[in-house]
Amino acid sequence: MEFFSWLPKEGSQILFVLFLSFLIGLEREERKSSDDHFAFGGVRTYPLIGMIGYSMSVLSDSVLIPFLVGFAVVASFLLLAYWHKLKESGYAGVTSEMSALTTYLIGGLVQHNLLWVATTLVVATMLLLSLKNFLEGLAKKIESDDILAFTKFLLLSAVILPLLPNEPLTQFQINPLKIWLVVVAVSGVSYASYVLQKLGKKTAGILWAAILGGIYSSTVTTVVLARRSKTQDRPRLFTGGIIMASGIMYLRLAILLALFNQDLMKQLGPSFLGLSCIAILFGFAWSRGDDQAKVPLADVAEVKNPLEFSTAFLFGSLFVAMLVATQYAVEYFGDRGLYTLAGIMGLADIDPFVMSLTQSAPSVGSLGIAANAILIAAASNNLMKGIYAYFLSSEKSRVQSSIFMLLLAILGLAPVFWKL
Repeated sequence: MEFFSWLPKEGSQILFVLFLSFLIGLEREERKSSDDHFAFGGVRTYPLIGMIGYSMSVLSDSVLIPFLVGFAVVASFLLLAYWHKLKESGYAGVTSEMSALTTYLIGGLVQHNLLWVATTLVVATMLLLSLKNFLEGLAKKIESDDILAFTKFLLLSAVILPLLPNEPLTQFQINPLKIWLVVVAVSGVSYASYVLQKLGKKTAGILWAAILGGIYSSTVTTVVLARRSKTQDRPRLFTGGIIMASGIMYLRLAILLALFNQDLMKQLGPSFLGLSCIAILFGFAWSRGDDQAKVPLADVAEVKNPLEFSTAFLFGSLFVAMLVATQYAVEYFGDRGLYTLAGIMGLADIDPFVMSLTQSAPSVGSLGIAANAILIAAASNNLMKGIYAYFLSSEKSRVQSSIFMLLLAILGLAPVFWKL
């Protein structure tokens, strides 16, 4: 507004209202010329509505009623235009009318010097109007179950999370807020992978499925790819995918550690990033020996939505159980007890165990002990995936997959022996 400092304050505001309103009117004018049905307003009507909103705001001063009366009068004209649209063409779209009401409000916002709010509303309105085809196409791709899943995520993160107490409870120092925050973070990472798999299932191939599946769950992905290898004569392709999924697992763990325990991330970050790069690059190189024909993701991995309430509560329960088990193991059996527990947890889902260590690391003795336990759990999990691959894969890929997963497990333990 400093550019128009030579104008009275009201003059610069009027120019700003005209500019913002003209932008919306310009978009509606183009839409009106390209659509066959009746459309309301254009480059003249919308600036006029913005001016009416500004004028009513000036006349209202600090009283809101006159401005609301003006809003009702404009809305009545828009209702008349909408009725005429229905009568003439039967087209029931109401987007132009709603954008006109937004234009009226923009005039009032500018008059109250809420320039940032007014500009943001215009930008958001133009994006919604201009991206009509994209948004409508996206809405057709999104199933009702996916909308429900996202609603559940909002319930988990925006409704339940703020209600939980942020203080340690019981002798095990269990913090409900931190526990649920971990649940939300792990579920959110898995859900992002799930959405990408849903969106790309028609075009993605085996390796892309392995990458996304590794973000979701490398164990589940290993089982699915191993079974799928029996129907496709491409052993190196599926073996490479299984290795890449485990490489992504290390990257996923690094991200979670960075979010919840920076000290553990400093201890394990270099090892995890190195293991991730080795596994991903080797898996990709190994897979290049097979025909890279595309296989629809729907035929590769159909994973369960990670935002089911039962899944979230189960993870939360396992997380609390691992917190308690970790402290008992250290208290009664020392470091060896913790390492044994890590090896056992590697046979299943290691996320609850790893995340429990991010919260209880100070109580297990040292960061080095907690870091070693995480490395052992990850290596044990890789060993178990090698067993899954051996018994579930085709004859040609079972030996490859099991041997490489065993080597990755041994390589994952190298940092532990290096420290010793």
